Amino acid sequence: MLARPLLTWFDRHQRPLPWRHSRDPYRIWVSEVMLQQTTVAAVVPYFHRFMDCFPTVSDLAAADESEVLKHWQGLGYYRRARHLHAAAKKVVTERGGVFPDDPEFWASLPGVGRYILGAVLSQAFERRYPIVEANSLRVLSRLFGSRLDPRAGEGLKWVWRTADEVLPAERVGDFNQAIMELGALICTPTNPKCSECPLKKQCVANRDGLQANIPPPKAKKERVTVREVCVVLRRNGKVLLGQRPPSADRWANMWELPRGVVGEGETVEAAAVRTAAEKLDVIATVGEMLATVRHGVTRFDITLTAVEVRTRARKIGEGFYTAWRWVDLTEATECPMSTPQRKVVAAILGEP
Repeated sequence: MLARPLLTWFDRHQRPLPWRHSRDPYRIWVSEVMLQQTTVAAVVPYFHRFMDCFPTVSDLAAADESEVLKHWQGLGYYRRARHLHAAAKKVVTERGGVFPDDPEFWASLPGVGRYILGAVLSQAFERRYPIVEANSLRVLSRLFGSRLDPRAGEGLKWVWRTADEVLPAERVGDFNQAIMELGALICTPTNPKCSECPLKKQCVANRDGLQANIPPPKAKKERVTVREVCVVLRRNGKVLLGQRPPSADRWANMWELPRGVVGEGETVEAAAVRTAAEKLDVIATVGEMLATVRHGVTRFDITLTAVEVRTRARKIGEGFYTAWRWVDLTEATECPMSTPQRKVVAAILGEP
């Protein structure tokens, strides 16, 4: 009932995305991991560069983690890259670099949940597994007129069950992609193009004029404002970078100008001196304010100020950072760094 008109539309209107050129499970897997919490437009150039550097799962498994993070730099949510790298090693070690048509093995891989499992198995192996993400849950909710919130609780259970029930016997992978593509191009969150929809005659929301109410809007998360400072310590024309530990809550194993939070009622200058003491174990004096940048990540609005500091100490103490590196500031971003750090380095250098 749904498959024929939807697949006919998909064959005519699908975007020529690079991971759709083959049924290679490696390419599909990498693309789906990148697409989590990231737009298609943002992912495409990263996907090309990643594939150029790591064309096979064996290449990815053999790479150093810092190299993987470097090629992921700018996509954010770096835990995805670390999971991808760890999973690649497991595929090579346990399966000789060959991806199996085995749901239990896929479920055992780091970072692979129900969505990734269904996306790869359906698209690469034509296994009858559903997928649910932001576009497909919106399409299914409107199509069947569900007033439940499909993102949680009973609504989430309903949408996964429904996604499974509507799967056709053939072209399962294309069908899953078609629902997502319909949500991306036609059944958009606002102002959906219902007159162009291949499923408009079956759609309850279209029939009853409920497109604006289904699905219900997300509960807005309160934005948290964070002020941070990073200290720029120079020696022999180079600046000091620290590598964050694997256990860090954000940007684990990434490199940065030593950074700390500016406390409530605390000046940036005082925070810089305190950060130098806590992170570098040195007594420092404040020099020039070099740059301030702003960046939004998840629900945090970060203001990051770079402050030059000076110290007579020759030795940097061990503490939060797992390694230190002295580099030319112009070469700092060759290390894997977070987007706020890359922004602040560019601002110090006067780059746009």
